[in-house]
Amino acid sequence: MRIAFLDSGIGGITVLNEALKQLPDENYLFFADTLHVPYGTKSMEEVNACVKQSVDIIMNEQVKALVIACNTATSSAISELRSSYSIPIIGMEPAVKPAVEMNRTTGKRVLVLATELTLKQSKYTELVSRVDDQCIVDSMPLPELVEHCEALNFDRKNIQDFFTTKLAAFDLDSYGTIVLGCTHFPYYTDILKEMLPEHIQVVDGNAGTVNRLSQVLQSTDRMYSNSSSRIEYMCSNNDPEYIKKMKRAMEILHL
Repeated sequence: MRIAFLDSGIGGITVLNEALKQLPDENYLFFADTLHVPYGTKSMEEVNACVKQSVDIIMNEQVKALVIACNTATSSAISELRSSYSIPIIGMEPAVKPAVEMNRTTGKRVLVLATELTLKQSKYTELVSRVDDQCIVDSMPLPELVEHCEALNFDRKNIQDFFTTKLAAFDLDSYGTIVLGCTHFPYYTDILKEMLPEHIQVVDGNAGTVNRLSQVLQSTDRMYSNSSSRIEYMCSNNDPEYIKKMKRAMEILHL
């Protein structure tokens, strides 16, 4: 039995990569909904339908737990999924709470970068209102960064120019933490850190998500001990070239 990960594209591989570090003895299935990538620019109803269709396919693959490795899909579909399927389903949320805690005594602000739909969802606004009692959280949609990632565009100069343009409206000296609220964005953590003031920390929700996955596996007696992990990649359009892209994306995380 395997642990499945679902995203619209290669973003969720950053979460799978974290799982490989924390749970190296498990077997994994990564499913990319390539017929509908990206999710972040769609309506909530469209995302729900896409996710449901993909999960129905995944459930035929003998999986013991499912990680919705996408903040947008989590905010749109997680409640319905949990009511429809019996296996544990783990979702994502932007790491706003730890970011706020990190800046509670510094006087610095928090900037959340995510997709448009994630930032519009009530799940996100409720999260911010619950933890941001000092009103220090700002947000900015970066749908173009998903496109760069899906195109495997990791050219440092090109991406740094992109970030420079997008962040020009912000006084970076007043920020202490940038939250990467889309699973595509951690591919660019190192590039972003290189150009930011040294005092700014860059965080994402991947480690917290996998911590939660580990807790659920232990509490439900679903942990697996194996000599090494095996990963199978699938995509909704059955494109062998995209399978190669997913494997390349994993390799990039280890460069």
